[in-house]
Amino acid sequence: MKEILKNNPWHDVTPGINTPEIVNGVIEIPMGSNAKYELDKESGLLRLDRVLLSAVHYPANYGFIPQTIADDNDPLDILVISSIEAEPLSIIEAKVIGVMHMIDDSERDEKIISVSINDMAVNYINTLAELPPHTMTELKRFLEDYKKLEHKHVEVNEFREKEFAFKIIEESLDRYNSKYGHERNSYQGD
Repeated sequence: MKEILKNNPWHDVTPGINTPEIVNGVIEIPMGSNAKYELDKESGLLRLDRVLLSAVHYPANYGFIPQTIADDNDPLDILVISSIEAEPLSIIEAKVIGVMHMIDDSERDEKIISVSINDMAVNYINTLAELPPHTMTELKRFLEDYKKLEHKHVEVNEFREKEFAFKIIEESLDRYNSKYGHERNSYQGD
């Protein structure tokens, strides 16, 4: 196993002090972007994966929860709803409100849905039902459409409430700890 580099946001930022209810989301892609950046797992830097071919943009800040491993062996994805476009590699404390189940090129993929707790425009939202109906439609439509011109199939199956998201987060934290034996005592934030 390769040595984990220091200052890698996947390994050196805590998932949060109140997980799974409130987590740290490390942002890879700001809301409004049509560029797909992805964490380079070894360096901890962002790598441009591709420019989206479809005439769409990310409807929310998109990133991952540190010290997690999802079913696809990547950090667990998170969508952070906010009134601002977050800077890449910024850490947003995010209140988990649900999860979106998807099939991405025949593989199960889950996206945690959250709101920024430091954004008064959205931090009062506690459940998926409290989101504006258009927000749910926009998230679903974006994820179904953004790979179509690449001839890849994405299917959004369902949205589930936060209790189910908590379970997925806990499983992803356990998977990370089993692989890396990493203690959750890294950077906490202010």
